[in-house]
This record gives sequence, structure tokens and C-alpha cells, in this order.
Amino acid sequence: MIKPLGQRVLVERVEAESKTAGGLFLPDTAKEKPQEAVVRAIGTGGRDKDGKEIHFNVAVNDKVLITKYGGTEIVMDGKTYTIISESDILAVID
Repeated sequence: MIKPLGQRVLVERVEAESKTAGGLFLPDTAKEKPQEAVVRAIGTGGRDKDGKEIHFNVAVNDKVLITKYGGTEIVMDGKTYTIISESDILAVID
């Protein structure tokens, strides 16, 4: 598995629905990039300007809402992951 560095988080996007509420199937070209993701790994952390440790607000396996186009996509073992800054996480989904 990949271990992000600093204040970065490795997430796996949750696939968007391929069917509308009305029951119509959407082609791949009409689907938007999913914003829901699952945290798979967190980075090594960081320190603020005073030297205090910065703690992560998310944990592995948290379901989160992320920015639509941020981060760097990578493929490992046939799965696509995205490495993002923790600041690109908008919310934790309960």
C-alpha cells in the first residue's frame, strides 16, 4: 500500500450511480467525477509554524466528501486511488 507523506491522504473514490432517479441509465461520458471517497491511508503529518504537531481530522476507512478535481490519481493493483491534501476534504460522512 502507498503511505502518503505530510498532510496528504490516500482516498478511493466511490463510484457514482449509473442510473438517474427516474430510472434512466447514464453513459460514462455523462457521469460526473464522484466526490464521495473512502480514506485508505493518512500521511505522516506535519507541524505548524510554532512547531506543534498537526493532527488529522480523518481516519482510515472514514467516508468523506472531497473536492471534485483536486489531487493526483494513481493506479495500483488495478484500483484507482487519489492522493489529496487533507484541506481538499470538505466533510466526513456519517
